[in-house]
Amino acid sequence: MTTHHLLIFVKNPVPGTVKTRIGRTVGHDRAAEVYRHLLRYTQEVTHVGPWQKTVYYGDFINPADGWDGYQKALQTGHDLGERMANAFQDCFAAGATRVVIIGSDCLTITPAHIQAAFEALEQTDIVIGPATDGGYYLLGMSRLHTYLFQNMPWSQPELLAQTKQAIGTHNHTLTLLDELTDIDEWADYQRALG
Repeated sequence: MTTHHLLIFVKNPVPGTVKTRIGRTVGHDRAAEVYRHLLRYTQEVTHVGPWQKTVYYGDFINPADGWDGYQKALQTGHDLGERMANAFQDCFAAGATRVVIIGSDCLTITPAHIQAAFEALEQTDIVIGPATDGGYYLLGMSRLHTYLFQNMPWSQPELLAQTKQAIGTHNHTLTLLDELTDIDEWADYQRALG
């Protein structure tokens, strides 16, 4: 579905630059191993979908890292909000009618969650996959709503609440998916492994 775009925000698994909170607990090499696991899982979950898929790198594009069959691009912007807004804008400018973005931090997201997000956008303005830490693991929309990316408390526990408040202020409709846990701390990873 060339009008349905899935964006995946990633970093390269360089020790000391990824999962730094986990690194403070178990060391940066182990944290990079955890992140490689998260990347492999995200590849497994996303490669089966019929959507146009683009991996947006936060640092540099790696041509041989397992993201075969995906388009690749660099994130641009000063903060996470600006980088996401620019990625959404790129897709809508290229003719997308439904755009969903995910990160690479969740070991419980499934293809069904992503499919549900695209289906929700047939009848709602915005879809969010809420995370247990007060943020979100997925965001989707059928046209660019720039206010979702401005003056938001990125990586803070009040992100979801402020995002929902902004959506209400703009009288847009919202669908929430299942609440899932992002892997930010070593304890999150241990729980995810069961």
